[in-house]
Amino acid sequence: MAYLASPYKTSEVIKKYSFVFRKKFGQNFLISPAVLESIMDAAELTKEDTVLEIGPGIGTMTQYLAERAGKVIAVEIDTALIPILKDTLSEYDNVKVINDDVLKLDLNRLIEEEAGGKPVKVAANLPYYITTPIIMALLEKNVPLESITIMVQKEVAARMKTGPGSKDYGALSLSVQYYAKPEIVTEAGPECFMPRPEVSSTVIKLKRYEVPPVTPQSPEYMFRIIRASFNHRRKTLVNGLTNDSSLSLSKEAVVNALAEMGLREDIRGEKLTLEEFAELSDRLKG
Repeated sequence: MAYLASPYKTSEVIKKYSFVFRKKFGQNFLISPAVLESIMDAAELTKEDTVLEIGPGIGTMTQYLAERAGKVIAVEIDTALIPILKDTLSEYDNVKVINDDVLKLDLNRLIEEEAGGKPVKVAANLPYYITTPIIMALLEKNVPLESITIMVQKEVAARMKTGPGSKDYGALSLSVQYYAKPEIVTEAGPECFMPRPEVSSTVIKLKRYEVPPVTPQSPEYMFRIIRASFNHRRKTLVNGLTNDSSLSLSKEAVVNALAEMGLREDIRGEKLTLEEFAELSDRLKG
């Protein structure tokens, strides 16, 4: 039975093992049963599912996952947490703990070995300092996954969910929305963690698209266009693209492409939709 989601139980485990929180790993353990239940409901787990958990900590969410899913693969970078996990997960025979950096793992190979290549579901309370690299690694490397249900910093969730015209809209928004449909699940204040972070948090679910919503000639080139468009947010789109040496685009080419799309020369990247970026990249690639 899952029992760690309380300040008392979490403190008990920490004291038992004299565990010291390491700031470089962004460790903030969940102590809210209500938030954990929301994550479980959003992840829509069944006994047919294999779940990949990134950063299990002392195993609080892992216990919940193990009781709902068929199998849990928990990847933990901090060696000091491995004996704790061996203890807190001792009653679960459907959990495999891997002591490694998830960004250095061959996740496709891991999922082939542990789930027979069948798409997995990801559930995690992600370390805030490395949230974006982890999300993009999962999405860009074509890891076979069905959905990602994660706790992230509130501002990061806003960037993933928002659309054109918002101050939060940017390359992350477009990258996530190319691969998945984002849905805000719930919010979690600092009181839901131990130790308390200085920021508020949000649970967001990314439902992976079977087919992306746009089909540019070259997704890689489209994302180069997108990144160049947001490298200098105060610049117009024309200036952002023509000043990026890796693209080698002339001002005339960019202005003409925008005109053909019915867009003004002084428009900024934050005003374009994903569909418009796909069309623009096709026109510029020629």
